[in-house]
Amino acid sequence: MAENDDDQQTATALEKQNAIDDWLPITSSRNAKWWFSAFHNVTAMVGAGVLSLPFALSELGWGPGVAILVTSWIITLYTLWQMVEMHEMVPGKRFDRYHELGQHVFGEKLGLWIIVPQQLMVEVGVNIVYMVTGGKSLKKFHELVCPNCSNIKLSYFIMIFASVQLVLAQLPNMNSISGISLAAAVMSLSYSTIAWVASANKGKQPDVDFGYKASTKVGAFFNFLSALGDVAFSYAGHNVVLEIQATIPSTPEKPSKKPMWKGVVVAYLVVAICYFPVAILGYWTFGNAVDDHILMTLQKPTWLIAAANMFVAIHVIGSYQIYAMGVFDMLETLLVTTFRLHLESHFAWLLGVSTVHNVRRHCRSLLRRLAWILRRLCICPDNLLHPLHHVANCLQAQKVRLILDGKLDLHCSGSVADGLGAYWRLEVDHSECRELPVLLLSLAIDFLIY
Repeated sequence: MAENDDDQQTATALEKQNAIDDWLPITSSRNAKWWFSAFHNVTAMVGAGVLSLPFALSELGWGPGVAILVTSWIITLYTLWQMVEMHEMVPGKRFDRYHELGQHVFGEKLGLWIIVPQQLMVEVGVNIVYMVTGGKSLKKFHELVCPNCSNIKLSYFIMIFASVQLVLAQLPNMNSISGISLAAAVMSLSYSTIAWVASANKGKQPDVDFGYKASTKVGAFFNFLSALGDVAFSYAGHNVVLEIQATIPSTPEKPSKKPMWKGVVVAYLVVAICYFPVAILGYWTFGNAVDDHILMTLQKPTWLIAAANMFVAIHVIGSYQIYAMGVFDMLETLLVTTFRLHLESHFAWLLGVSTVHNVRRHCRSLLRRLAWILRRLCICPDNLLHPLHHVANCLQAQKVRLILDGKLDLHCSGSVADGLGAYWRLEVDHSECRELPVLLLSLAIDFLIY
């Protein structure tokens, strides 16, 4: 009798969880095809950072620069393959979110403590950078197409960008933004093509210098580290891989990893087409005189550079939504499971509005500084997850320790900043992780309200 009661409770809990999953943004629609995976990954990975690769190459030099670009491409492809495989490594269960994989490895509570703060920092931080980048691209476009118009402050262009996100934030799930993501992927390929074609057309400049800019060894060393950060930033996107795969249907006969991997291969071919020509031809054309944004160095023809800046703005609109969808999913999960709110469409609308509004509200004086700090500290989605490598040996991780440990080790081998304080909270602290709802609520308040 007791066994039947337990089975009934388990079935009821599973039914309730399935009902929640059918409502949440990440898992409410699972009818994506392999090409959805392709352009979602292109949108998430290929960002405006590709335009800084010629500058990174100028600080690395020909040999080390090309070697690091190729090595980063191979390592990130390998680690992304590992994440695709881990999505369904437990029979009958899908790890639809990054923190669910962390919970399987480190335990229900400790996994959230480790993953959720870092993932929120990454997703909110990247969206802050994208909001500033989108505003700057719109401002540059305005200056190029209307040079005689009155000057408009950058903060107003950021507000225009935020207004677009305010509307797009009402879309209910990941598949509903597929059209936006496809447009963003096309735009990323377009402005990358403009950058390398314009560089090739300009030709190798007279008196081009391929030496290091820095006059001292110390300066050259720190420029080298900064360039590593630029390269690492350009290979972002792993932070939302599991969420993208969650939109693909899966059966025992046709697991989701097959179409997902097919899309990833196509996406990485696009990444190679975007990254290598821009980096190599941009550096070959201008040498160490190249700016940290290749479009700033090109300047002419004006109409082409204006178009490229508009393409950048459209691309980061789509990228913003890819990363924001994970934040929406976390907040809605918190409201449904912890506060027992049965959210209807108007609550979801309010959540999307408040999220975009409060990110925008802080941008006027802080976002530009924060974007600069993130870049100079070499902080990117891969670097922020680096501390997980040091705690992958706890007892809760034994079953998948080798897979996860190897993944994190390879994935972060290009990082220049080690995670300080990564040795805290081992298995002794696992049983002491209390008041988790308070932690999640405070994170939501810190990032999205105050």
